[in-house]
Amino acid sequence: MRADDAIALDFRDNMVLEPQTRREFLKRLGGGIIIFVTLGDLALAQEGERPRGRRPGPPADFNAFLRIGEDGRVTCFTGKIEMGQGPITSLPQMLAEELETPLSTVDIVMGDTELCPYDMGTFGSMTTRSFGPALQAAAAEAKAVLLELAAEALKVPQDRLVAKDGAVFDPQDKDKARLTYGQLAKGQKIARHVDAKPALKAHSAYTIVGKSLVRRDGHDKVTGKALYSGDIREPGMLYAKLLRPPAHGAKLKSADTSAAKAIAGVQVVQDGEFVAVLHEFPDVADAALDRVKAEFDTPEAKVDDKSIFDHLLQSNPEGRSVAEGGDLAAGRKLASKTFEHNYLNSYVAHAAMETHTALAKVVGDKATVWASTQTPFAVQREIAEAIGVPAKNVRVITPFVGGGFGGKSRTTQAIEAARLSKATGKPVQVMWSRAEEFFYDTFRPAAVVKLSSGIDAEGKMVFWDYDVFYAGERGAKQFYAVPNHRTMSRPSGWQAGGQPLATGAWRAPGNNTNTFARESHIDIMAAAAGMDPVEFRLKNLKDARMIHVLKTAADRFGWTPVKAPSKRGYGVACGMDAGTYVATMVEADVDTKKGTVQVKRVVCAQDMGLVVNPEGATIQVEGATTMGLGYALSEEVHFTGGQVVDDNFDTYELPRFSWVPKIETVLVESKESAPQGGGEPAIIVMGAVVANAVFDRTGARLFQLPMTPERIKAALEKV
Repeated sequence: MRADDAIALDFRDNMVLEPQTRREFLKRLGGGIIIFVTLGDLALAQEGERPRGRRPGPPADFNAFLRIGEDGRVTCFTGKIEMGQGPITSLPQMLAEELETPLSTVDIVMGDTELCPYDMGTFGSMTTRSFGPALQAAAAEAKAVLLELAAEALKVPQDRLVAKDGAVFDPQDKDKARLTYGQLAKGQKIARHVDAKPALKAHSAYTIVGKSLVRRDGHDKVTGKALYSGDIREPGMLYAKLLRPPAHGAKLKSADTSAAKAIAGVQVVQDGEFVAVLHEFPDVADAALDRVKAEFDTPEAKVDDKSIFDHLLQSNPEGRSVAEGGDLAAGRKLASKTFEHNYLNSYVAHAAMETHTALAKVVGDKATVWASTQTPFAVQREIAEAIGVPAKNVRVITPFVGGGFGGKSRTTQAIEAARLSKATGKPVQVMWSRAEEFFYDTFRPAAVVKLSSGIDAEGKMVFWDYDVFYAGERGAKQFYAVPNHRTMSRPSGWQAGGQPLATGAWRAPGNNTNTFARESHIDIMAAAAGMDPVEFRLKNLKDARMIHVLKTAADRFGWTPVKAPSKRGYGVACGMDAGTYVATMVEADVDTKKGTVQVKRVVCAQDMGLVVNPEGATIQVEGATTMGLGYALSEEVHFTGGQVVDDNFDTYELPRFSWVPKIETVLVESKESAPQGGGEPAIIVMGAVVANAVFDRTGARLFQLPMTPERIKAALEKV
């Protein structure tokens, strides 16, 4: 297995192994040096990050492991998956750095339930900051083992030996006293478990971590060589199309499949409301589905995209205090000016380029499923339950995933494919259409923030009363210095019920909503105080890292203090997510006749601790910034009751190439700090920073996302 192979898996290998125990791993892998990694519950540490409906996984005493083979190659096996965020490159960097081996000798295998140990899933910008340090500790342990072996073989005191470039040697006699990692691993069967954290290299000594590298998967993806679930083929496979209801909550009354069955080669599977047509060609399966005559009972529509916010507030959910301090009543008495506003955001779809896809092959009581998923082990368990086999008999392989953003934590299509494969005895692919993708999406929740605050005569914030409904608490805590404050999350998280449509994690769940409300409200107070919005923020900040990030952004942007609205079209917003500090500034123009916004320039400064791959981090900032323009300006799910009106991109508008501004990324140097999450922070500020730029350009304040032309024109009429 070579480093150039990226995810080095044989997608047609249907071997199914016994349970994932350490003994079985050792038996299968044979010789070499193996170091096991334990993550425990680190995957659950991020607040509100467990995917909806997922239970904790089966007990396991290790979550990943690395192996040094007799050929000197080092392989990391992890249940994490690659969906565009870049760990396929950054994790090998971290391993190679600590192990003192060339990056070219490191391979990584990801997201295969037979080859990799249990992992909770890939979400929350947690792969680098939670899994990376554990992997480094394992690499340090492996290096210690190599030094011990070399000292014994070379008859040299261990403290005289040095590990570097995939070999251990005595600096006093490099030519004679030198053994490669492969030579040291040859004939060995050593398994060690990382219990205590070994001493790691100082960040200042890094030569691989911190270096900008082209992504390992880049060439295969731009040339079309990379395999996604929809690219996998098996002999005799069938393509399936399923009968879908017209609305959520609709019940199937009858389904006449006779006309579909009349098409040569079509198979029909029906189990209650589960109805599917299958054929060796996907277009024939499509045509057969069109011939199915079905009747449904559809419930009365009681809420739609216009009444949703009243519906959420009227549900009066209980909540919990996220943060509080001081005395709100006393703070109100200190205020010379008070402010009270509601902030709204509509449902937002994940709209990933790749729709949910899976290919399942069930043979007897064993199954192999290739699935686009962020949670292969949870899917393994669900498939096993659906087709009635032990989980150990189900192998889930995760090829490259074409975008997830939290939406592929739910993998219903894999269960559908497995059920159909078992029913037909043939491999079956289920690839959702774009309409199915919208219909079955777990949307970013529609949400409301009720916010009141006050400032004194000097422009200092004296109270802050914050209620967030249905978005969740991520990003809700106030990082400005407010002596009297209270933050409530109602209900306690975005996973709670009460929404008429299914909701789930959407890139930094909750933080987009909370940052939009907070940073819009901060701007409102700055304008009322007659202060420049950057100066107002600095006046009310005590967090040294946030102050530094904000000043860094202002310096790169060339911000000059002016009270808003200044007609310049400048906006600023700050936020914190996944341990990362971010400050973004934009320059935007507004066509007041059309109500459209053109963001011309973005400067994003981000302190994410140690940056493993600056090139990869920059790409993530640029992607998050561009994606953020969508939820800020256009992305909104329209619905009536359980019927989702949007079923394609003709009505659900994503950012276009013509929208993309000049993006400048500043990665604030913080080499001695631990690496933090980088996949999501830049997106959380985009709604607020664009809204603040619109206000600065026109004097119109927007309180609902997305800021569509109709809403912008309505706001302009109030100026």
